Amino acid sequence: MAQSKKKDSASPTAQYFAAVLRLLRQQVGLTQEELGERMGYTGSAVSAVETCAKPPTDAFIEAADMALDAGGLLRAAIKLLRLERYPVHFQGFVQLEQEAVSVSSYCTQLIDGLLQTKEYAREVLVHAFPPLEEQEIADLTEARMDRKALLDRKPGAVVSVILEEAALRRQIGGPELMRAQYAHLIECAARPNIVIQVMPMSRAGHAGLQGPMKLIETPDETPMVYMESNGRSILLSKPDEVGVLSRRYAMIRSQALGPDESVSFIEQLMGEL
Repeated sequence: MAQSKKKDSASPTAQYFAAVLRLLRQQVGLTQEELGERMGYTGSAVSAVETCAKPPTDAFIEAADMALDAGGLLRAAIKLLRLERYPVHFQGFVQLEQEAVSVSSYCTQLIDGLLQTKEYAREVLVHAFPPLEEQEIADLTEARMDRKALLDRKPGAVVSVILEEAALRRQIGGPELMRAQYAHLIECAARPNIVIQVMPMSRAGHAGLQGPMKLIETPDETPMVYMESNGRSILLSKPDEVGVLSRRYAMIRSQALGPDESVSFIEQLMGEL
């Protein structure tokens, strides 16, 4: 009964992957233990995936595809399974984000997910409410790290991030974790395709007081705006609506500290820990 419940709660893609994995394994006459040995995993790890007790990791899928000589049949599921790690309201945007030629965000509460360290991302998810199960936290953390692929692809996306000082000062996970996060931001800012700016609290009034936003430009040069709050999201594509928010973002950027000043500001925060 417990196994049936786990299978029913698994995503359709995970269920299909489990069925194909089991079929391919049986076709070549291997037990779960024998397949696990070929892959460098335990038989119980193979069983967990085949019964949908645990979703397969990218590494597991790659190993299974090679061990079963599947010719990419299993590997083809990676992209879809990655997508299903995200909350439903975020999945459509992630697809657009990964293909975007530019991504511009204004963040008020937390550091942008594209620039978070793994430890910072996990700590944020630990404090989610309602509380998440440990496996959910692990899966969502990995999913957030997967989004960073757009920073390294060729050609890489141009990324502009404006961070409210309050988001930088919020001590997620304590001083040591934040020191590492600040160092990561400084490293990111040194990359040619990433610009980081800080909106200081001394700028009492500015154009961003109406809330955070994320702008993307698709490969066909279509601009869109994504906004999210409390598990709800909206994706705007109408030229008039996008135009207003694009101009607002431009004003926010002009009112924030410049890139060099922003890095110095982050270095100062790092020195205060």
